[in-house]
Amino acid sequence: MTRYGAMYGPDITFLGVPPCDLDTPEAWADADVVILGAPFDGGTSHRPGTRFGPSAMRQACYLPHDGSRPALALRTDGLKDITVYDAGDVECFSGDIEKSVRVIEQAVATIAGNGAIPVVLGGDHTIALPDVTGVARAHGFGRVSVVHFDAHADTGNSEFGSLLGHGQPMRRLIESGAARGDRFLQIGLRGYWPGPETLDWMAEQGMRAYEMSEIVSRGLDTCLTEAFAIAVDECDGVFLSVDVDVVDPGMAPGTGTPEPGGLTSRELLDAVRRVCLELPVVGVDVVEVSPPYDHAEVTAFLANRVVLEALSAIAYRRTARQAWDPTRPLLEGRRPA
Repeated sequence: MTRYGAMYGPDITFLGVPPCDLDTPEAWADADVVILGAPFDGGTSHRPGTRFGPSAMRQACYLPHDGSRPALALRTDGLKDITVYDAGDVECFSGDIEKSVRVIEQAVATIAGNGAIPVVLGGDHTIALPDVTGVARAHGFGRVSVVHFDAHADTGNSEFGSLLGHGQPMRRLIESGAARGDRFLQIGLRGYWPGPETLDWMAEQGMRAYEMSEIVSRGLDTCLTEAFAIAVDECDGVFLSVDVDVVDPGMAPGTGTPEPGGLTSRELLDAVRRVCLELPVVGVDVVEVSPPYDHAEVTAFLANRVVLEALSAIAYRRTARQAWDPTRPLLEGRRPA
């Protein structure tokens, strides 16, 4: 469980927040959020490279890495208004998927069990299995709903003879009881997978999937409002899982399984903000950033901002005394009398 630092790239924390060692929880007992890297891409079915995602997300910012990021929209600082630590990277083993899943789950469970919100930087989407399971170990199996942004349902049964991989974590979570199928909300699905048999299985579990055609027709905000009502029904917390390929590959090219026709980066940031403002988020992961396929760090910058948007909204939810007003002018209250 020791803090290993970075498995790939420089040993830095997320934008300069303090480091912590999971073996000494008393040293980070005041943590609201602990960031954790899961540099694993042994579950990919197409293009690899997401093992380099955590390092890219930690670095991707043109501002000083000084542990401060005041958000213009929310007027909060997601790195200072709440207490955030970075535990470094879990030591993952690309040739041993079972061991990697096991050590990630233990690290996430340690964070959640000590009262902090784990924010996990992936890694391919295989890590959603240990991420959600680790949080469920702290909050109760079946007590944590999942809001899942993705182009793909990730509910396959077996790929290449394995029950573990980035196309199967959501099925494994439901089968294990860690998450309830009827409290599993998927947003942004599109393309040409999965097939009828898997869709039938999803329907049998009571899952709710918002395909892009429905989102375009009804509007993203309407779909989110409906999904939020389901997510908080009979559940104590919400896990937010963001696969960067939910965004159109024109705006997020650095990913392993790009699917045209997705959300814009603006829509994803707004949606993540809403989730973390309005719902009792108890865990987050951001996955499938593959720097070898990125251009000008476009995808890494977006993923970094997804994390910051989540942290800023969590800070607002915990510290603000009034509902956020998105129409409020930026400089209101700052003009001299």
